[in-house]
Amino acid sequence: MSSENDRVDVLVIGAGASGAAFAWSLAEAGIDVMCLDQGGWLDPASYPSTEDDWEIRRQTDFHPDPNFRRLPEDYPVNDSDSPIAPLMYNAVGGSTIHWSAHFPRFHPSDFRVKTLDGVADDWPVSYRQLEPFFDLNDRIMGIAGITGDTAYPEKSPRQTPPIPFGRLGDTVASGFDKLGWHWWPSDSAVLTAAYDGRAACNNCGPCDIGCTRRAKASTDVTYWPKAVAKGAVLQTHARVREVTVGKDGLADGVVYYGADGQVHRQDARVVVMACNGIGTARLLLNSRSPSFPDGLANSSGLVGKNLMFHPYAMVTGVFDEDLESYKGPVGLSLICQEFYETDLSRGFVRGYAFQVLRSSGPVHTALGGISGHTIPWGEEHHKIFADRFGRTATFAVVGEDLPEERNQVTLDAQLTDSDGIPAPKISYRMSENSLKMMEHGVARATEALEAAGAHEVLVNPLLRPAGWHLMGTARMGTDAKVSVVDQNGRCHDVRNLFIVDGSIFVTAGAVNPTSTIQALALYIADYVKSNARDILG
Repeated sequence: MSSENDRVDVLVIGAGASGAAFAWSLAEAGIDVMCLDQGGWLDPASYPSTEDDWEIRRQTDFHPDPNFRRLPEDYPVNDSDSPIAPLMYNAVGGSTIHWSAHFPRFHPSDFRVKTLDGVADDWPVSYRQLEPFFDLNDRIMGIAGITGDTAYPEKSPRQTPPIPFGRLGDTVASGFDKLGWHWWPSDSAVLTAAYDGRAACNNCGPCDIGCTRRAKASTDVTYWPKAVAKGAVLQTHARVREVTVGKDGLADGVVYYGADGQVHRQDARVVVMACNGIGTARLLLNSRSPSFPDGLANSSGLVGKNLMFHPYAMVTGVFDEDLESYKGPVGLSLICQEFYETDLSRGFVRGYAFQVLRSSGPVHTALGGISGHTIPWGEEHHKIFADRFGRTATFAVVGEDLPEERNQVTLDAQLTDSDGIPAPKISYRMSENSLKMMEHGVARATEALEAAGAHEVLVNPLLRPAGWHLMGTARMGTDAKVSVVDQNGRCHDVRNLFIVDGSIFVTAGAVNPTSTIQALALYIADYVKSNARDILG
């Protein structure tokens, strides 16, 4: 094992949404920070959207599921015991390379679920505490949107105007209006005008396979250039095997496999986990030692427990008129949160949101689109294809997933990655509350699409490749017996080990979590900076 590197003050594991924001914040303050990521830099000019076979590559080397991609940077996930497959991407920028950049914040109520509804737990931080970090993150990422949404407290001005609705958005909005439901042009991390040296979106469509124009705010084009310019060191193709601890019980560095295939060691005064809700749990469980025989920072027994996804139902309306629904960012960013808060008369607690999606290209349409209703071969193929291509609008019903200890990440007894590190196994079941919630959401989505003029509605009640949002496996809390980290992201068991990704979420809300993940990462970074003398020794 080589140990050629000097000890760094802060070592971050993972260069995605949270790791990038955290590293930038510390580098901006002049703190010595290094980041290790098991992927590498990608060249936006080489993304699949620049090639004619882009729809094929979405199903192969750019598939969002690592079990399909099987790239050297990936690790396998045993998801046979889950109806939802976890999705992730390993590179500088992480899964923000692949995301559609829908960018809503959690609501203030999402931090007070126990107080308001008597379920799950309250967070040890509030919306108001995170608000300045939401605003800071928006400025760095560059957000398209418009203020005034009554579903939220007043926000600071958006950086660029909202994404244009086009025919699809106008049509869907008319359906919401007929029903009297609240909707809004949701925030999107896709620029509609030039900002901070980045170009505006050209409405090409397939945002989820990388943005060649850098209009989409993946952190390789937002945070990382700024962090590196301030002195942050980013080492790629470095797969961390374990976080090590010294005789004093403190984290003292990591062991990792380098690009040369050899085992290396990096010493650090502080270690920060930013590996997502599955990767962080996996690494902690793999970091066993005499001091932590059940996994690092796991005296509570909750590392890996309380895994939360967002169950997604996809409800697609087919319209008579051409909506040109393949034009523009796939995440249209029209959002309806009429059913977000608890109303017990519906038969379940908490709620869901509608995110309106555009359709995709001809191959995806023929394969059934996101609703999965394949166009059959034979005499009717061309007719049905013509009826659907460009003429559909899809509602993603995004349901809140409440924490349950039975939903968990463990280590697989047999499956490993290419370096022999045990792979994660996912065990997950939807609760009765979630099943009732999604049934209600599908019915209301159908109602809204029909009100907008859809003559046919296609339903996928639970999308399997929907594990974009990985949360809850190292939850925050003030009581070390029932949480893994404190209100500042600091592990109860190891005072120089921090976690800044979605694994620290207490509850899942019913909106995409990236904005909140990054706000938390900046909030925790601010705590580290403010207490650097104590934390860094």
